[in-house]
Amino acid sequence: MHILHVVGARPNFMKAAPVLRALAARGARQTLVHTGQHYDRNMSDVFFTQLEIPEPDFNLGVGSGSQAQQTAHVMTAFEPVVLEIKPDVVLVYGDVNSTVAATLVCAKLLVRIGHVEAGLRSFDRTMPEEINRMVTDRLADLLFTPSEDGNANLLSEGVPPEKIHLVGNVMIDSLVQLLPAATKIPRNGLPERYALVTLHRPSNVDDSESLRSILAALLEVSERMPVVFPAHPRTRQRIADFGVNVDKLYLVEPAPYIEFLALQRGATVVITDSGGIQEETTFLGVPCLTLRSNTERPVTVTMGTNILVGQDRKKLSSELIRIFEGKGKTGTIPPLWDGHTGDRIADILLRL
Repeated sequence: MHILHVVGARPNFMKAAPVLRALAARGARQTLVHTGQHYDRNMSDVFFTQLEIPEPDFNLGVGSGSQAQQTAHVMTAFEPVVLEIKPDVVLVYGDVNSTVAATLVCAKLLVRIGHVEAGLRSFDRTMPEEINRMVTDRLADLLFTPSEDGNANLLSEGVPPEKIHLVGNVMIDSLVQLLPAATKIPRNGLPERYALVTLHRPSNVDDSESLRSILAALLEVSERMPVVFPAHPRTRQRIADFGVNVDKLYLVEPAPYIEFLALQRGATVVITDSGGIQEETTFLGVPCLTLRSNTERPVTVTMGTNILVGQDRKKLSSELIRIFEGKGKTGTIPPLWDGHTGDRIADILLRL
């Protein structure tokens, strides 16, 4: 069996690495396509090194652009690869534009598609990722879900049960693999207690009023404890564009995965709008406050350490006070988040 993997953005690399490794151990023939959707070294090349992902067989180099432009560029560049390679199955990961673009190409060429991290729903169609998830899941032949809610969502949409496979969270495989290395990262002057922040969603960073409100809340947090903020280049640019003074926050460059994992592990609280970080903090047992009104990962709220605070500064403040007082939310690790999801996916694929 010949399996082609499509990755294009930072979260994809963490999800693909365990599957690539598990299939290699079973002797499967594999091809890796990097679309180039993310092209910053901290968001691409370093992740390939740290996660021990092999050099891509193809790099499409599509770069940035609008949602439509990026999707179209991936489709145009990816179709000739599929026609040349003729894979038996194409695996796509997560919910980025590369995922839906590759899925559309394969559906039209009648190539089987496997979607890793299927079934997640925020039920918010203003999020481009939600559209990508819905289209990909509708067209995919194999749907690998991370949690029971994913199964329920797919079944409610009329997906045949035989297409759905509950395998667990493949991102946790990468976390488990690299956590020992993260524990060895020196603190380099980090305080004993600190808040870790990530922001990148357009709804939070592109609107001046929203970003100003969030930054004002973070400046309030900084009066209680240091705020470490690995700022996405786009977020940093928006802060500059809007003229917000953030001198009291520790703005640093985006960290490679192992270094960022060390930051998460040592944080008193993580404040984020990222989906993957909601999952990682749940596994690590670190309180997470999510600056969104919904999440496609509700298991992190029902079982994990995650609390949705949206853009409600009062709720953010009250939850932070609870955490500062040692009364932060504790949770449990969801079923099958055990570091062996890649093995389960590989076994299913090789039974085809």
